[in-house]
Amino acid sequence: MQAFIIVLAVLIILITVLFIIAKAKIKNLPVVTDNVKILTLTDTNFQQQTKNKVVLVDFWASWCAPCRMMAPILNDVASELSGDMYVGKVNVDQCQGLSNKFRVRSIPTLILFKNGKEINRFVGVKQKDFLLKEIRKA
Repeated sequence: MQAFIIVLAVLIILITVLFIIAKAKIKNLPVVTDNVKILTLTDTNFQQQTKNKVVLVDFWASWCAPCRMMAPILNDVASELSGDMYVGKVNVDQCQGLSNKFRVRSIPTLILFKNGKEINRFVGVKQKDFLLKEIRKA
């Protein structure tokens, strides 16, 4: 019984240390500058910027590690789009009204809009090929 408790304690300590290391690595992800083609969306310009086009909107926050993982992927997606297809970003800390309006409960949340109307929604980190396929389908 005593050996079991010792093994269990060692496992708990090991898991805790691994969690702390993983969290530190995620926190140190580099901040990526947005591609010039990415639209910065706010409460005031959202409706105008999503009208008459297809826009994949990323709801994100600077403190969110998965959001920071999405940044280079979204830059690649934006660089490959043409015509009336765009990538936009909404900072949920600065635009809480939009987050509430579209019921964003976790981030990153990516919502695909066509002519200002939501047509699809994805939660979590997604790959470039998947996003391009979904945007082009719209």
